[in-house]
Amino acid sequence: MQIQFTRRFSMAHRLRADRSSKCATPHGHNEFVRVTLKAKSPDTVKWGQSNYAQSFDLLKRDWHRFVDDALDHAFQLGHDDPMIGFFRAHEPDLLPRLLIISGDPTTEAVALALYYKLNAILTAHVPDFECVRFEIEETPTNSVILTPDDLIGAPRLAEWCHRPDMSLNDLLTPEQWARPKGDTCT
Repeated sequence: MQIQFTRRFSMAHRLRADRSSKCATPHGHNEFVRVTLKAKSPDTVKWGQSNYAQSFDLLKRDWHRFVDDALDHAFQLGHDDPMIGFFRAHEPDLLPRLLIISGDPTTEAVALALYYKLNAILTAHVPDFECVRFEIEETPTNSVILTPDDLIGAPRLAEWCHRPDMSLNDLLTPEQWARPKGDTCT
């Protein structure tokens, strides 16, 4: 049995590798992220009792909070984008709104980073479940889909995406992203 959740978020990014592309100019998308979860053991479902493996609320709570409170309206940049320097110098209060990864923040790369983030959140808060399918719909005609097999040999695009916190970049220390004890990403 698989359980799927969908969340919508808005974002902006620019892709610098191809300077002649219209995507080199900052622009935005309204995206959907769909995650498909599965219990790691068939015994997780309590048939004849609660008849579910876990409440939907608990399964989606931490992930949805991350999407709504951190990811929504973030500006996605590559780690060497000079715009990061602008934000450091002129708008340091907006540094937590920058999603930063190695290389261009393509939908493929951001999907990989967010898949890692979801796995970190699941491991910390709902360890009996795993993500078996992760999809970002950039536009109605373009999507990126990842499965666990796609993680084999995949690069580490940033350290933040391996932490179960609200971080979007490594400009701040993990302690600066941390929430008080007992306050999860919920």
